[in-house]
Amino acid sequence: MDHMIDPSIRNVVGMFALLALIAIWAVIVASFSPLIGGLPILVQAPIYILAGIIWVLPARPLMRWVVTGRWR
Repeated sequence: MDHMIDPSIRNVVGMFALLALIAIWAVIVASFSPLIGGLPILVQAPIYILAGIIWVLPARPLMRWVVTGRWR
């Protein structure tokens, strides 16, 4: 706890980190769109729904850090 960051700075850093995370994830998913696009629509939908949910997993610790200042 000796390296605590001011909460307002954590909010700004966390916001930009979350935006970067979403942008990077969107690029990764979009890079697979030619492969996914060739699949039937009933297969595409669950893939994109899952991809839309998966980014939350790395975002949770980031948001926890923004709120509490700790990763765990």
